[in-house]
Amino acid sequence: MNEVLVIADDHPLLLKGLKDFLEENDFLVAAAAKNGREAWEAINELKPGIAILDLEMPGMTGLEIAKACGRDNIPTKIILFTLHKELFIFQQADSLNISGYLLKDFATEEIINCLEEVKQGRKYFSEKLFKSKEEKQNVSQGASLTPSEKKILRLIADGLTTPAIADKLFVAERTVEKHRSNIISKLKLDKKHNALLVWAQKNKGIIF
Repeated sequence: MNEVLVIADDHPLLLKGLKDFLEENDFLVAAAAKNGREAWEAINELKPGIAILDLEMPGMTGLEIAKACGRDNIPTKIILFTLHKELFIFQQADSLNISGYLLKDFATEEIINCLEEVKQGRKYFSEKLFKSKEEKQNVSQGASLTPSEKKILRLIADGLTTPAIADKLFVAERTVEKHRSNIISKLKLDKKHNALLVWAQKNKGIIF
């Protein structure tokens, strides 16, 4: 038997279809919730390894549940599935440290791969969400940055220099330089030729 799951969708037919599909693939569905409140109660009680949640549900949204899990230190890994293809919605979800993001249009194609990746401690974001391999790579790299690094990267994108960033954040210049060095390393950028500034301005949608 595979991972224990909690699933939730406010559309009964989609919920049943998802439950049947997962059980056919040897996953144990411990609870199938019809709204966000039921899903949250099931997660809070059962502490499943993984929860697959509709992004938009009455009671609580998938985003609200992900935020509540983080707040209460519940280790359940959250996979959101949705019709929304907008990158800014994905970025909002990713900021809550979700483990997976699937588009409903392609869920049956990707959900088993997604679950296998998440079980191994990796993240899985739908291939269909990104316009290009480069955009997917940039999003993946951006997700590895800490909140402090993203804050500094946003200021770099606005054209602020190291001294200006240090003044604005009330930190030492060497602290900013250390963050810049870490960001460059994580993004695998050239240390010369303003590569960090160019990346930050090109990928504002990822870091804002």
